[in-house]
Amino acid sequence: MRPSTMGTIRSGTVRALVLLAAGALAAGCSSAGTAGTASSDSGGEASAHVEIGLVYSRSGPLAAYGTQYEQGFKAGLAYATHGTDKAGGHPIEVTEEDDAGDPAKAVAAAKALIGKGCKILAGTTDSGVALQMAPLAAQNKVLYVSGPAATDAVTGVNTYTFRSGRQTYQDIRTAGTLLGDARGKKVTVLAQNSAFGQANVAAVKAVLGQKGADVGSVLAPPSTTDLTPFARQVKAGRPDLVFVAWAGATAPALWTALDQQGVLDSSKVVTGLAGTASYPVFGAAGSKVSFLAHYFPGAGGGNPVEKAMLDGITRAGGTPDLFSPDGFTAAQMIVHAIESGSATDTSAMAKALEGWSFHGPKGREQIRAADHALLQPMFTARLKGAGAAAEPELINSIPMTAVAPPVKTAAG
Repeated sequence: MRPSTMGTIRSGTVRALVLLAAGALAAGCSSAGTAGTASSDSGGEASAHVEIGLVYSRSGPLAAYGTQYEQGFKAGLAYATHGTDKAGGHPIEVTEEDDAGDPAKAVAAAKALIGKGCKILAGTTDSGVALQMAPLAAQNKVLYVSGPAATDAVTGVNTYTFRSGRQTYQDIRTAGTLLGDARGKKVTVLAQNSAFGQANVAAVKAVLGQKGADVGSVLAPPSTTDLTPFARQVKAGRPDLVFVAWAGATAPALWTALDQQGVLDSSKVVTGLAGTASYPVFGAAGSKVSFLAHYFPGAGGGNPVEKAMLDGITRAGGTPDLFSPDGFTAAQMIVHAIESGSATDTSAMAKALEGWSFHGPKGREQIRAADHALLQPMFTARLKGAGAAAEPELINSIPMTAVAPPVKTAAG
């Protein structure tokens, strides 16, 4: 792990200690060499150290996305604390844990962190992990700020859960701006049979289905590497539009199969613009694809916060990318929760975040008080060039109100 100037970043806890502490939620100890959280003899709120647990995919299928998040978080923490590593006078300490995209590992790591006094958890890269972390946050009354995990189910799930990234519904609403009138059109969602993929199917049905489209799906097992049969199945259905929702290392094989089987020539294909490493994957086929974009460097129009993020990540030796804003925004949210709420009272932290409007790397954003949805601008784009020369070009910036998901009542 690279040294950090943005708070004390500790490496992952030794596995044996994680397992030992997994059930000790009432324990109040902290790891050796670190300041404990506030207690009856710690000097109270005024001198409390704030422990943040960053649980994300440092390894596993979504490790590249986890790295983007982590680099953004460090830059965001430096920005939000003005380089002091403190919020409201409270020193911030961050412990990183690798969940490898495994919900069981994430929950075990989170329980260990909570047992050691962490009152704030953040970082989730994978949707399946987020769906397990959110109930844990409510059970233990800790603030949880989910990251790139896009599943809609995280929004409104409970009082203590927030998100620093976009959700699937916002992706689909953005795609809708590219599709025009959906009435009478046949739409096929091509995705992996995972929480992320299923959430996309549900969202396309909810958005485009309500507008009159006939929505079906082709779902491939996440472990599948031969994707030609699934491309053939899509083409055989003769859809007017193919919505591709894909994550992970098999993306190159997917686009090759779609191109070779003629799907890109026979149907309009829309997908999310992934990280910079994915741009060459499309090759010459990139010009045949329409992109909805959560973010790409420069999408924010060079606003001051975006510039701070880009500069901060670059100075630290990182590379700004798709999920950099999710980490950066998480740090902004956490610092605001501490400064305007409390360093120890997570209910006060949550109240401080509800309704908060702020400038993020993407532009003006707002945390909706009713269900903690993060309202934010979204983007549409196209790829110019091919191979290593491929670069995204902004088509349109969609206002946060135009892509806002429906309000969901918090469960408590």
